[in-house]
Amino acid sequence: MKYISTRNSSKTFEFKDVFIKGLADDGGLFIPKSFNKFSKSDIDEFKDLNYQELAKKIIYPFIGNFMNENDLSKIIDKSYSVFRKKNVVDLVKVGDRSVLELFHGPTLAFKDVAMQLLGSFYEYYLNNENKKLNIVVATSGDTGAAAIDAIKGKKNVNIFVLHPHNRVSPVQRKLMTTGKEQNVFNIAINGNFDDCQNLVKLMFADKNFSQDIKMSGVNSINWARIITQSVYYFYSYFLVEDNKQPINFSVPTGNFGDVYAGYLAKKMGLPINKLIVATNQNDILHRAISKGSYEVEKVHETISPSMDIQIASNFERLIYDLNDGDDIQTAEVMKNIKENGKYIIDQKKLNIINNNFLSSRMSEEEVLKTINTVYEKYSIVLDPHSAIGYGVFDKINLNGNNIVLATAHPCKFPDAIKKAINLKADLPEELMFVLNEEEKFDIIENDVDKVKKHIKERIQ
Repeated sequence: MKYISTRNSSKTFEFKDVFIKGLADDGGLFIPKSFNKFSKSDIDEFKDLNYQELAKKIIYPFIGNFMNENDLSKIIDKSYSVFRKKNVVDLVKVGDRSVLELFHGPTLAFKDVAMQLLGSFYEYYLNNENKKLNIVVATSGDTGAAAIDAIKGKKNVNIFVLHPHNRVSPVQRKLMTTGKEQNVFNIAINGNFDDCQNLVKLMFADKNFSQDIKMSGVNSINWARIITQSVYYFYSYFLVEDNKQPINFSVPTGNFGDVYAGYLAKKMGLPINKLIVATNQNDILHRAISKGSYEVEKVHETISPSMDIQIASNFERLIYDLNDGDDIQTAEVMKNIKENGKYIIDQKKLNIINNNFLSSRMSEEEVLKTINTVYEKYSIVLDPHSAIGYGVFDKINLNGNNIVLATAHPCKFPDAIKKAINLKADLPEELMFVLNEEEKFDIIENDVDKVKKHIKERIQ
């Protein structure tokens, strides 16, 4: 399978390039030049597979000659052996909808599902190629911990994680900063998540720096994460009692990566009806999908910090589709967003979006009320992000099988849970130790030159 950039469709890449680079040199995002849809009979044949077997079927066509099927099979089995559920995820009925629990990995967030696999991919690549890499990643809370757990202690690779100082929950931070491995470096940036993400983009764009340190990235823009996350959409489809009914997914959304993985699953042939983009009050995606106004506003700090984002990086892949694969037009739109913070989507394109996506937002009060209601009715505790996914189905009335993606364990957000239901949400016993461990991170200004200097010093 060949890949292209959303901003230059004339140059093609192999999966290895796409995986290692993360971001194209022109600033665009990688997408397949073309791929085959699964037929209905193909999908019917998937229904009796366990999660690991299904992952092999879906991922292998995208990775081409990166590794053979046998190696992929071993890596998937190894990567998912650390999950607390045999089949990686769990589908639980909660009232009139189902909750897909994606937080049974080592750092209690959906990011583990892709990140554990990516960590094994890096190990495989670096061992075979005898190369070294430095991974630089921005996090709004969960990506960093998942990436660290997947990379820690591995040979020939360092990981530098940028998080917004004092803007992630204490549990999220401690899952990142209490490790003792020598190849892990945490950087707290005086700014918000968008500032962290912008710093990473600037470092990628600086060819001298990025090539000098052999830089790679595992943020949600990495295509390997998208294809890996698409697997659980397929898997949950086979778990619903009556999949002859329309199937709708509500996805707590910040960077548009997880919901884009659902869109990819639909493009691969999975009969998804609607994908709901569920946002908090940082609702740029809701405004874009409901009104056609993708317009950057001030980021508000909320009890769902992983969604406190105004620049949704993966949205560029959808913009490319809306432009019928016109790379020049897509590059122009992205340039305009960067310079003016705005993109107005015309009605024709908005209609195309709404064939696949709907959206809604929830206020802080609505989130707390949803957590409280679900707990009182069903004795289930939802974290704030998952509560947003659950609550928007009350605002958007859709018939059929309604599935909520539960993206994080509630213990990662103890203050919000305490406020909503006056309950202390404890970490699983095997992770309690992080609460008393010494933390290790450096605080740096929102200055790309200072961050680059800091990284170079640690590599040397």
